[in-house]
Amino acid sequence: MALKQQMPDISQRMLSLTLRTLEEDGYVTRTIFPEIPPRVEYALTARAKSLKPILDSLLQWSVDNMNDIMCDRKKSTSVNNQ
Repeated sequence: MALKQQMPDISQRMLSLTLRTLEEDGYVTRTIFPEIPPRVEYALTARAKSLKPILDSLLQWSVDNMNDIMCDRKKSTSVNNQ
């Protein structure tokens, strides 16, 4: 599925800049197909795929702690607004 469709709030310029940086850093590869209209596909590199278990753990930690984090944030906001 197209990345732009998955992230409707990102501008085309920011998406392009981000993908270019990810490619320069070795996290994605870009394949250009000589078609009309031109088509470009991006794929994760082995380096990027090796991050998946770490990111999955971070996501799970975030889900597990979200309620406490939100409660602390509300407490902090109410203290700062007094």
